[in-house]
Amino acid sequence: MRAWLMGGCLALLLITQQAAAQTLLVVGDSISAGLGLDTSLGWVNLLDKRLKEQGFDYKVVNASISGDTTAGGLARLPALLSEQKPKLVVIELGGNDGLRGMAPAQLQQNLSGMVQQSQKSGAQVILLGMRLPPNYGQRYTDAFAKVFDSVASEQKIPLVPFFLEGVGGVQDMMQADGIHPAVAAQPKLLDNVWPTLKPLL
Repeated sequence: MRAWLMGGCLALLLITQQAAAQTLLVVGDSISAGLGLDTSLGWVNLLDKRLKEQGFDYKVVNASISGDTTAGGLARLPALLSEQKPKLVVIELGGNDGLRGMAPAQLQQNLSGMVQQSQKSGAQVILLGMRLPPNYGQRYTDAFAKVFDSVASEQKIPLVPFFLEGVGGVQDMMQADGIHPAVAAQPKLLDNVWPTLKPLL
């Protein structure tokens, strides 16, 4: 009888611990989806490993889709929030919007909408800032970059100013297409996010 009770208590404890795990949701594009890579080597998977190694009780859900835009992210976010009920949402979108020349005002509206939806669901949000290559013109690249600062400031959320810092434009860090980070860049991407993310865990 005593053994049965102890076994039951242990099982209940394990269930409680599993139920206590919080969800960290990453909503991104090909950079977070690990396009061209073994996804087990991508920065999101490395984040999952680091959380476990450092004793943070989180389940990482990577809802990133190659080629996605902020409009796509905004459209699919409500279902993700309802299904996953995340405590933390990491938004890594906007690069494809910029490459397609989307108006900065529309980019800002979409990102703000994603932040507001996430906050309304009870989640904290981190925004990963992006930059465009100089060939898009100084005026547009400046306006594009300012969108991330504006959204973070207005919505009062943490911002990683440039997610690809130390990666973008660095030959050994990029795949042959010059757009997507290589395997060697993935730990650096995680390190770019970690100082902003860790205080929220």
